[in-house]
Amino acid sequence: MGCWRGPSTVLACLLLLRPLPSPACPAACRCSSGEADCSKHALREVPQSLSANTSTLWLGYNFITALGPQSFPPLPGLLLLSLPHNHLGLIHSQALVGLGALQELDLSNNYLTALTPETFLPLTSLATLNLGSNRLGELDPGVLRALPQLQALLLQDNPWVCSCGILPLWHWLSHNREKVQEESLLLCRVPEHLNEYPIMDFRNESFRQCQETSLSAQHYITFLIIGPFSFMASIFFCTFMGSIIVVYHNLRRESHFWRRPRICRGR
Repeated sequence: MGCWRGPSTVLACLLLLRPLPSPACPAACRCSSGEADCSKHALREVPQSLSANTSTLWLGYNFITALGPQSFPPLPGLLLLSLPHNHLGLIHSQALVGLGALQELDLSNNYLTALTPETFLPLTSLATLNLGSNRLGELDPGVLRALPQLQALLLQDNPWVCSCGILPLWHWLSHNREKVQEESLLLCRVPEHLNEYPIMDFRNESFRQCQETSLSAQHYITFLIIGPFSFMASIFFCTFMGSIIVVYHNLRRESHFWRRPRICRGR
């Protein structure tokens, strides 16, 4: 209506009618409504041209072997991150910084052997964590304590080593059974006589030998070094103190001798 008053006004109206550019989407992904599906594209790293408003990111069935400190672009609204069936064996302690809104993380079917609590500290909103089908023999419960909103945990199909080292994890699982999904599938792999024994079937008495005080080889070496040194130091100290006491008594005796009055005899 009022857009035909002059050439400049017509140009302004045409610019207003022009569709807005769509958010960035990597060539290897399909994007729509905040969702980026980058699965099954033989990717070796996380695409960096993702839109900042991405809320769901699918990266399964690729060849990502490690997540470094700069693996993800800024994704402040990311709620779901799916990374199953990669070759993921290493996650840097700063890899997940900036993903504080994340609520669900799927790391299943990878090659993870160890995780550190520092890695998960940024995930203050994470509710679901899937670590199933990795190569975890032990898991520091500090990793789980770093997730204050955790509600669902999957740990099935890992080669759990059911020795004294698994005691801290067993304690956490026992006190958080409502968070453990498919707990019947948490099975020991090592030692052989406990192969496929359910971890959640252990009781306190099962770890009695772990709670007994035992000394390592390092402790014995320390005692062998400190013992003789302490013995020689005690001898030196006793000798030194004994010498001081003897000198002190001799000085007192001489002082008493010189103060004693002398009797002069007349001629």
